Amino acid sequence: MSVRLSSHRNLWLGAVLTALLIAAALLSFVWTPGSAFEMDMNAALQPPGGQHWLGTDAFGRDVASQILVGARASIAVGLIAVGIGLAAGLVLGLLASARRGWVEEIIMRLADFTFAFPALLSAIMLTAVFGPGMVNAIIAIGIFNIPTFARITRASANAIWARDYVTAARACGKSRTAITLQHVLPNIASILIVQATIQFALAILAEAALSYLGLGTQPPQPSWGRLLSEAQTLMFQAPLLAIWPGLAIALSVLGLNLLGDGLRDLLDPRLTRTR
Repeated sequence: MSVRLSSHRNLWLGAVLTALLIAAALLSFVWTPGSAFEMDMNAALQPPGGQHWLGTDAFGRDVASQILVGARASIAVGLIAVGIGLAAGLVLGLLASARRGWVEEIIMRLADFTFAFPALLSAIMLTAVFGPGMVNAIIAIGIFNIPTFARITRASANAIWARDYVTAARACGKSRTAITLQHVLPNIASILIVQATIQFALAILAEAALSYLGLGTQPPQPSWGRLLSEAQTLMFQAPLLAIWPGLAIALSVLGLNLLGDGLRDLLDPRLTRTR
């Protein structure tokens, strides 16, 4: 295992970038270089310097502090939305695989129907009814994750149900529930972990897009997507205002994708990659 770990550069790079994302969010709870909330019009649009490491925005707020605090929203939305999708999708996928027949058909058709409403469209509909906010963004992204996890769980579980040791377990009189919990779920856990990291990255992108449109995290809570939205009118005056949140989003998504790619190679020794 240690040899395999040392040979996976993607895994290490992804782990480092993901750790930096988590560290930034945790650090913002106890310390920030300035205020992410207080406005100071006399300090508006200052360039990076000793007092404001990444400069200030049009309202005089410290950009570095907003980037750190904004990591909280990205992680919160990603964790909760992926958790919703994983929990519901796992149950539905295992049920479809274990029962088959009309149960599987109904679940898969519901999954197809849900795919017709992507996270952005779902958030717009929820916003029209309940108003914009982080909670609605989490619900929309979480609902969109459910069919993804349901399909992956069902496909992976079907492969396990065809194995000889599962056939032997059924011949010994084990129930479908016992086989699912004792044999199927442990053998598909690694696949779900890898998919969860990928969906986490997509959730960060979705949250940034929703906040950019004003449907996600609401003021005064900083959000990387809203920082991009506010910076677009100042592209020629202060282009760095768009670069910093864009870089934070890009590095976070890159780190999670590399982590997922590295975990896939590590957890499945049968995969061989040519470079």
